[in-house]
Amino acid sequence: MSLDGFNVATVVAIVVICYLVGIICKNTIRIEDKVIPVVMGICGAVLGVVGFYAMPDFPAADILNAIAVGIVSGLSATGVNQIYKQATKEESVESAEVDQDEAEKAEG
Repeated sequence: MSLDGFNVATVVAIVVICYLVGIICKNTIRIEDKVIPVVMGICGAVLGVVGFYAMPDFPAADILNAIAVGIVSGLSATGVNQIYKQATKEESVESAEVDQDEAEKAEG
C-alpha cells in the first residue's frame, strides 16, 4: 500500500459514524462514559472489516490492517469529541469571567 492509494474520505467516514455511535452511547443511560471509547473502537474495527470488503479503495492491504485502521479511526472519534469539549469549555470559562467582571462593575 502506498500513500497514493490512501483514501482519506474512507477513514473520515468511519470517524463520523463512530462519533455518532458515541453520541448515541452518551445519551443512553445504561452505558457508562468510560466504556464509550471501547465501544467506538469496536465499532471502528467492524466498519474497517466492512470497508475492506465493500470498498475497493480502502486503505488496507489485508484484513488485519483493515481492523487496525478501523480501530484507530473509531478511537480518533473520541479525540474529535474531546477537542470540541475543550474548545467549548474554554469559551465558557472566558465568558463566565467576563460576566463576573461585569457583575462586579455593576455592583461597584
